[in-house]
Amino acid sequence: MASIIKTSINLNAIPKDKIIDGKKGKYLPITITINDEVDQFGNQGPVMVEQSKDERDSKAPKVYLGNVKVVWTNGQNVDAAPRTDQPQQQARPAQSFAPEPDDLPF
Repeated sequence: MASIIKTSINLNAIPKDKIIDGKKGKYLPITITINDEVDQFGNQGPVMVEQSKDERDSKAPKVYLGNVKVVWTNGQNVDAAPRTDQPQQQARPAQSFAPEPDDLPF
C-alpha cells in the first residue's frame, strides 16, 4: 500500500501549547483524514492538530492546519485526486490474460 499525499499547513494556526519538546527536536502531533469524496477545491481531507481524549469528549473545537490531496497511489489504498492541470483519462477496461481467438492459419 503506497501513496504520495501532498499538504501544506498554516504555521500561524499552530497552538504553541501543543508543541512537544523531544530529544531530537520539537514536534506537533497532527491527524490527517482522507475522505471518500473530493471537495470543491480538489482536496481529500483536513490536517488537524491531534486532540486528546478529554478534548474529544468535551467536543473542543478542532484546530485545522490545512488540507491534503493524494497525488499518487498504487491503487491499493486510496484513489488519487483528479488533476485539474491535465485532461481526464478514461478508465481502461480490465485486461484478460486469456489469448483471444484469431483467424490466422498458423
